Amino acid sequence: MPQLLHTMIRVGDLDRSIQFYTEVLGMTLLRQSTNEEYKYTLAFVGYGDESEGGAVIELTYNWGVESYEMGNAFGHLALGYDDIYQACDKIRAAGGTITREPGPVLGGNTHIAFVRDPDGYMVELIQQSQASAGLDN
Repeated sequence: MPQLLHTMIRVGDLDRSIQFYTEVLGMTLLRQSTNEEYKYTLAFVGYGDESEGGAVIELTYNWGVESYEMGNAFGHLALGYDDIYQACDKIRAAGGTITREPGPVLGGNTHIAFVRDPDGYMVELIQQSQASAGLDN
């Protein structure tokens, strides 16, 4: 069966994004590579490498591009936590921006929260025990 390996997002400041995903969200910088000819740098972050069965985030920095139009097609990245309330406290203490405080999703019981990364991408935090249950559970 195929495996989801990574999701790529473009970032305007690679160091700032690596700091957010590693220090604020607790991921690990798994690897980084630079392409001098085509002027871009890739950094892969996650809670475990793809070889361990986890999906990771590819942060793509195109040299000289400081920001991107967010558009209206992309929604969010989602992360499961044992305790999103505690996670939000830690994220806030580390300088992260909580855009939706933890609590039940509208019309359901699943507890979620949202955080905004430095480039404006939304990251949903889902109570791990409810992550695959759907909105009503």
